Amino acid sequence: MRILKKIAAVAAIAVPMLVAIPATAQASTPSGCSSVTQIGSTAYLNVGGQTMASVKQYKGCGKNYSYLYVWQGYRDSHSSWDVCAAIVTGGGHDVQDPMCGHNSVEIWSSGAATLSQCTQALGFNGTGPIPYPGDVAVKTDERC
Repeated sequence: MRILKKIAAVAAIAVPMLVAIPATAQASTPSGCSSVTQIGSTAYLNVGGQTMASVKQYKGCGKNYSYLYVWQGYRDSHSSWDVCAAIVTGGGHDVQDPMCGHNSVEIWSSGAATLSQCTQALGFNGTGPIPYPGDVAVKTDERC
């Protein structure tokens, strides 16, 4: 009986600890490329005073990619949204290979063959293919 009490006591302590450990997020990768590395800083897309999304630039498989992730808090407080991700060159003026989605949680831009150029990741709330007046856009730092 004493052994059963000890086992029950250990189980009572261990179960909450297991529940409290968050699951490890599985990293996604862009279509057609299984290994990418983030380059540069993360930018944050703020819409209406709320952080809507994170925007990051990645390189891999001989290309640059823009990645946009819509935050859970934004998704919880909005029933509909549009987002786009692209790589920009030319000091942020030339949009390369944008991808857009409606109510998407994450978007990878198409791979841009721009490793030999200075690039930034662009993310914006809109239907694309470029940010239009009224769209909120953000770019990461420039990487050369």
